[in-house]
Amino acid sequence: MFDPTAFENMKVVVEGAVYDRDLSGEIVVTGRNDWINTATMSRRYEIYFALPNSSLTACLKLDAGLLNLAAELMAPKVSGDDAGCTVTIRFFMEHQNKQYVYDQIQQTLEKIWGSERNIEQTVKINPLSETELVHNEAVLPFNRLIVEEQIDDLAEMVGYMIISLNSLQKVVH
Repeated sequence: MFDPTAFENMKVVVEGAVYDRDLSGEIVVTGRNDWINTATMSRRYEIYFALPNSSLTACLKLDAGLLNLAAELMAPKVSGDDAGCTVTIRFFMEHQNKQYVYDQIQQTLEKIWGSERNIEQTVKINPLSETELVHNEAVLPFNRLIVEEQIDDLAEMVGYMIISLNSLQKVVH
């Protein structure tokens, strides 16, 4: 018998927080990916969800590399400071290609997640399309390692993601 890794424990907490809210009808889970890359010995978990009857989607992504796993499994031979994973939150939406919409998205996310957070919006547009809508991906990376002692923060992030979806819904529609 072995103990699950910090990555596995964090994944279970995120899954539980998201699926509890899915069961209550607050959100709808729209996708999930759980990857093991044997070439780099890394793990990635993504879970996607949306508000009911909404085209906006949120994604919470956990990443752990070989160094993170080794730090946990080989302690004290390897520094345990790298045991954990990184978190990235993404929001996907369609809206008009207007500067004020991008500004409102930025302000909305900064109000919820903090103005010191590095929020990056990436837009895809089809210049041959009749529609003037763009596909926007807003990314909020947490540029630090999340460790197992912060596991409760992951469940709280799901709540903030739902608040973000509700607020962004008002901006883009």
